[in-house]
Amino acid sequence: MVERVQTGVRIEKNLLKVLKGLAEYLDLSLGDLIEGIALHAFEGRNAFSDEALVAIDRLRAVYGLDLRADDSHRLEVEAGSGRP
Repeated sequence: MVERVQTGVRIEKNLLKVLKGLAEYLDLSLGDLIEGIALHAFEGRNAFSDEALVAIDRLRAVYGLDLRADDSHRLEVEAGSGRP
């Protein structure tokens, strides 16, 4: 058994749309998907099958997600967020 907690996170809106779409495609909750991605990443493993990667590419196109992994270190904080 694991103990889960409710959390509120801020995330780029198109990325969230893709994650929600992928969770639906994989018949998972959004939380289960995020846990799986994180646990795979912590071990340096790919979390997705080739079929899921094709679905991700389609979802990225549908929702206009053009951010890539390299962008994660260059995202700017939006105005009014209370963060410097």
